[in-house]
Amino acid sequence: MSTAGKRRASSPAELTRVGDRSSFVYLERCVIHREDNAITAEDGEGVTYLPSATIGVLLLGPGTRVTHQAMALLGDSGAGVVWVGEQGVRYYSGGRALTRSSALVEAQATAWANRRTRLEVARSMYLKRFPGEDVEGRSRRELLGLEGDRVKAAYRANAARTGVEWHGRKYVPGRFDEGDAPNQAVTAAAQCFYGIAQSVVAALGCTPGLGFVHSGHEQSFVLDVADLYKVDVAIPVAFDVAAEGAEEVGTRTRRALRDRIHRDQLLDRCVGDIKKLLLPTGVDVEDADRVGLQVDRGADIESGRNLGVIW
Repeated sequence: MSTAGKRRASSPAELTRVGDRSSFVYLERCVIHREDNAITAEDGEGVTYLPSATIGVLLLGPGTRVTHQAMALLGDSGAGVVWVGEQGVRYYSGGRALTRSSALVEAQATAWANRRTRLEVARSMYLKRFPGEDVEGRSRRELLGLEGDRVKAAYRANAARTGVEWHGRKYVPGRFDEGDAPNQAVTAAAQCFYGIAQSVVAALGCTPGLGFVHSGHEQSFVLDVADLYKVDVAIPVAFDVAAEGAEEVGTRTRRALRDRIHRDQLLDRCVGDIKKLLLPTGVDVEDADRVGLQVDRGADIESGRNLGVIW
């Protein structure tokens, strides 16, 4: 049995399916290199070997350095690479998507381009945020009103639960320090989730600008995804932190969310939620290195063949 570092490099046809990969691997404060067909992560405690073909997305946290050879191996293996903050709570930059298939971005574009299906996805998003709510037949204006009422209720409920004095949501962009402790915590929590959502959207190869609730911004879909976890994760954590004191609220909120996200495996949940929203039931993204040719009717045909007709 060969070790991870001694296996030969995988060809595109042999790439591991997305479902068989480790999804997200987070590294921080280490030097990332390669040994044959394995990624190595070296820190003060030694060297860890990671078979490149089993990595879905590599999240590079603070203090990481990565070599050119390591990046070349990750690219050949079809792995995504995203530069993030601690435990993925900030998105800085991203490389290629997790999969070579365009199925997910095509599904997103198809659903977005039709007004009826765009509204259906928006309703599904509201239903994920507020389980048990009746969203069928509701207009966008009604859904926005429903969201506003439920978020305000979440603020009041968490303020009562933690004993935090709450005077309403107040935030002026660029003036974070002027808010009180609970408002600072809510703002910091929202920013963390924007980073998480952007990392996942980039890793899956979706288009961040095609939103179903938000529109007109290059990160519209990122905002859609981040809002899925506002009421049940972001707001409760923010009020828990604010209840502990007013010092360094932003930093403590980010750390608390980092631990909660890691404990609840929220990144994997986010991936699953996006797939359920965009893909038909029972359909998953195949990690196949396949290129087709579009035709006027019917399914795409296989590329790589000479289709010329000899008369």
